[in-house]
Amino acid sequence: MRSPLPALALLLATAVAAPAAQAQPGMGAGGTRIEPGQECPAGMTEIRPRLCQAPTLPVPSILDYRPRSTLVTGEHLVPKAKYPAIDYHGHPTGQQLNTQEGLTGLADDLDRIGVRVIVAANNTRGEALRTQVAAARANPRMADRIRFLTGIDFTGVGSPGWADRAIAALEADVAAGAVGIGEIGKNLGLSSKKADGSRLRIDDPELDPVWQAAARLKLPVFIHTADPQEFWQPIDMHNERWLELALFPGRRYPAEQFPSFEQLMTERDNMIRRNPRTTFVIAHMGWHANDLPRLAKMMDEMPNILTEVGAVLYDIGRQPRAAHDFFVKYQDRILFGKDSFQPEEYPYYWRVFETRDDYFDYYRDYHASWKLYGIDLPDAVLKKVYYQNALRITPGIPSAGFPR
Repeated sequence: MRSPLPALALLLATAVAAPAAQAQPGMGAGGTRIEPGQECPAGMTEIRPRLCQAPTLPVPSILDYRPRSTLVTGEHLVPKAKYPAIDYHGHPTGQQLNTQEGLTGLADDLDRIGVRVIVAANNTRGEALRTQVAAARANPRMADRIRFLTGIDFTGVGSPGWADRAIAALEADVAAGAVGIGEIGKNLGLSSKKADGSRLRIDDPELDPVWQAAARLKLPVFIHTADPQEFWQPIDMHNERWLELALFPGRRYPAEQFPSFEQLMTERDNMIRRNPRTTFVIAHMGWHANDLPRLAKMMDEMPNILTEVGAVLYDIGRQPRAAHDFFVKYQDRILFGKDSFQPEEYPYYWRVFETRDDYFDYYRDYHASWKLYGIDLPDAVLKKVYYQNALRITPGIPSAGFPR
């Protein structure tokens, strides 16, 4: 079932819908011929090789066109994960973390979808972290079902003593209950500044003492770098994220204002290679779920990384054979994570991972104009992705309640 588009999108559909293309007089079935390598003119489509024709009916907008599929195939909805899962990329809200009523409601939601433990990856540190840990420990239903990552304050990198202060704060947060670091946000590399006002690069050597402290403390570093590659491309009719960028134009990164996607990826990889004893978990499959050969090359070259599947289900589910093979090959290095905490969206992940279903909807129209397919992972792989890998790299997550 498609999720309804927000009212903003419906208003935008009226505002940005292209004028209806009309058939050109005298064109008929003959159409318009084009040269090899040319594209059909705007408002026309290729009906045979090198032959273009315009529709004879008014053309719907990208939002209005929602064809009913005539495909008759099996449907296996999966409301609850087959095995208890650890959501390594959890973002429960403040009320869910700071009040007993909110924590109990969170437990109800987790029970319903089959998540045993949620890792709050909110980059929370200091007194706010201690408050949330204390609230969770006081709740009988959540004391062993939520764990917290701490954050790093990058303010003042390059100033005397910054690394010592950051490590001391990190050690204090670990003593308070933090089990890892993150989510290190995309601002690192995109907009964070050093003390001298220059851009803070992801691979800045001044950060290395913190990553080395993480290794010493056995803390995985959960890091989100950049955004989908199309956010750096022109917003035109060839951009598969056109609708998202039209709805949210602030998500694009103009070249004159931001480092390139490849520059950010290079910096991230430099940092990982330079700190081989530190375990890094790259969020969102590193934004390479659309390019699994590239991600596979990274995994082969950098044994200290794992990856996580949050918010890239649209790429996993559109390539079921390649994704299945990738998950099987790298089954020891993939974690389940969801990102935004919307309980009604988790069953889409279970269905992609656990079934062989064909051609079903993704939960956000503006992320993906295509359908998903189940990748049918073996039980042994499901267990590793859902919980075993997270338990192995994060000693602070309790192991009770998981199958052996």
